[in-house]
Amino acid sequence: MTHMTKAILLIAALAVSACTNPNRFGAGDGANGAGANGGITSDIIPGSANDPRSPAYFSQTVGDRVFFAVDQSTLSPEAQATLNAQAQWLMTNSDYLAVIEGHADEQGTREYNIALGARRANAVMEYLTSKGVSPTRLKFISYGKERPVEVCSVEACYAKNRRAVTVISMGSGV
Repeated sequence: MTHMTKAILLIAALAVSACTNPNRFGAGDGANGAGANGGITSDIIPGSANDPRSPAYFSQTVGDRVFFAVDQSTLSPEAQATLNAQAQWLMTNSDYLAVIEGHADEQGTREYNIALGARRANAVMEYLTSKGVSPTRLKFISYGKERPVEVCSVEACYAKNRRAVTVISMGSGV
């Protein structure tokens, strides 16, 4: 056998033996009997939608978007409830930044909808700031009618496009 083959076999043997030791992280041998995970058994997968610190959890459980009435940037009670949860998540998870995207439906001019999207995103940003989220962690952008979720000329589609979406990212400052 060549040296390369021997090295690969040795590495493979070490990798397999490391995977076969269930107590390799100290589980069951701690002084308090709790092991490395403190006695907590969970099915939380880091970074997944069931990890309360993850952007996926924020998006799917907390809610990453709020909706607006036609030609409005006023926050409804439902939007405020969602934003209260967003603010709480952001306060708990201070390592994250947020970009608030403002959107509009396809009715009206491009310029009007860019301005409307900006008012919507700014309303969300001001609300989050009023709930204690540092403005240095937030910024906003307007896409107007340029990034629709649905494309059709009926009210059901329009309603889905009149929104502000909070997009979470890692960072230390905006």
